[in-house]
Amino acid sequence: MITRLTHVTIWVKNQEEALRFYVDKLGFKIHTDDSTTMPGYRWLTVAAAQQSEVEIVLGPAAQPEEIAAIGKQGTWVLGSDDIHADYERLRAAGVKVYSEPNVAPYGTDFVFEDLYGNTFDLVQAPAR
Repeated sequence: MITRLTHVTIWVKNQEEALRFYVDKLGFKIHTDDSTTMPGYRWLTVAAAQQSEVEIVLGPAAQPEEIAAIGKQGTWVLGSDDIHADYERLRAAGVKVYSEPNVAPYGTDFVFEDLYGNTFDLVQAPAR
């Protein structure tokens, strides 16, 4: 029986470059950085600062289909508890943001992209 989602992979051109973006600009934390378990491979994962249930693997793209997928991996939805502060912080960090926060029935959100063009929708749920 499948019990939970633990990891998702984002294909990257350069792990160190991607790590700096996710940690320095988005505020994620390093969860695992291991180059010893598998010879010639760095198992590098990050997670949102307040979450550890799902890790993002910053996978070095090697195969042609992985390289082709860089920047085209669909829109991921992330949560925020202060959408306006996050909007200002990401813009100040030089993150490409598509619009100002938008109020919608599901909450307030805005879309931004990572250094390779993958898009993320940051959403703050409406007050209940």
